[in-house]
Amino acid sequence: MSRVRLTADEVRGVWPDLDPQEQVDAFLRMERSEADDFFLDLSAREQGALLAAMSPGERRLWLRLLAPDDAADVIQQIPEEQRGEWLGMLDETTRREVSALLAYAEDAAGGLMSPRFARLRPEMSVDEAIRYLQRQAREKLETIYYAYVLDRDQKLRGVVSFRDLFSAPGAKPIGQVMNTDVIAVPETMDQEAVARVIARHALNAVPVVDAEGRMQGIVTVDDIVDVVQHEATEDIQKLGGMEALDTPYMQTGMRAMVKKRAGWLAALFLGEMLTASAMGHYEEEIARAVVLALFVPLIISSGGNSGSQATTLIIRAMALGEVTVGDWFRIIRRELAAGFFLGIILAAIGLVRILAWQALFHTYGPHYVRVALTVAVSLVGVVTWGTIAGSMLPFVIRRLGFDPASASAPFVATLVDVSGLVIYFNAAQLLLQGSLL
Repeated sequence: MSRVRLTADEVRGVWPDLDPQEQVDAFLRMERSEADDFFLDLSAREQGALLAAMSPGERRLWLRLLAPDDAADVIQQIPEEQRGEWLGMLDETTRREVSALLAYAEDAAGGLMSPRFARLRPEMSVDEAIRYLQRQAREKLETIYYAYVLDRDQKLRGVVSFRDLFSAPGAKPIGQVMNTDVIAVPETMDQEAVARVIARHALNAVPVVDAEGRMQGIVTVDDIVDVVQHEATEDIQKLGGMEALDTPYMQTGMRAMVKKRAGWLAALFLGEMLTASAMGHYEEEIARAVVLALFVPLIISSGGNSGSQATTLIIRAMALGEVTVGDWFRIIRRELAAGFFLGIILAAIGLVRILAWQALFHTYGPHYVRVALTVAVSLVGVVTWGTIAGSMLPFVIRRLGFDPASASAPFVATLVDVSGLVIYFNAAQLLLQGSLL
């Protein structure tokens, strides 16, 4: 009895809610033409989970549908002891290509590239090159936007677009048609840096070369879209004060979810304990001038907010390559000025608020002017300090060899909370001496 066929749209709507065996059953009930596109649209993690739940015969069929770089991404999702079995399901040529890709770091250009690209020799004529490219195109090339010109040692000598190729005289050598000003990336370059190269030069693909200049493959803009999405997701999660999730949110188990969040949350909690210690240090001042306690949340939140703004701006600028560690002095000058003016704005708002509430409700006692000045001066100091601390922390973390995104907004806020209290109560001791203190 034949099973009811499903469309890709029907399967896509329920896919996240199905267990692995149900996913296999639904997938195999699609028409082959739809199933091909559906499978190729899945992430490497989803493809790996689907293939793992299939029978060996089905797994071989669908694994061979993938390009070498995509197959390498899928095989990286499974335990190492199973990789040999999966590699054995590929044809000999693809197996060699995938094995070579697996030798690279997953987040390096070499691990991201496809080894299948259009290649030519400089001594070929244009007509010979066109016929040769027609044969190569039948071998499932990754892209045919460009053809790369290699010498006998496989070193990259130039690149030629198909537009230039088809408009050139048929007898002209490729060496006279190609562009020798080629933008290439080393095989060890980090994927984020590769993404910046492609974006900066508006490329559809970029060649990857080894230390001797031999071309190893290409990274296409399609590959970079996935990289940018992954890196952006990771940075946003780190900025929120947690470890980055390894899987999509709805596919992350509760144990893993708690583990990823608990460490940072505990560290931030311990950091906030220093705030309580600082409050205890100024217990006598608070007892003599209770009105000071009213403005503690206002002061420390303003400093934390300004610091969070600064660290977010700098981390994003670092991710886009707009600033480097060497720019720290220029950054600190800009943020010092920005923090001071932002502090002035908040100080003015705070001053007006205190004076208005005193006039309406007589809330702050006979020394309300000094209290207002204390809050205003503290806001200038705390916001300026928060801005400087928030902007410099990513540089410190990068210098130590860690990801600047680890300078999360909650972490910066916790750091500035403690120092903000010190600034506030020292300003109070200076301005309220002889009155409330």
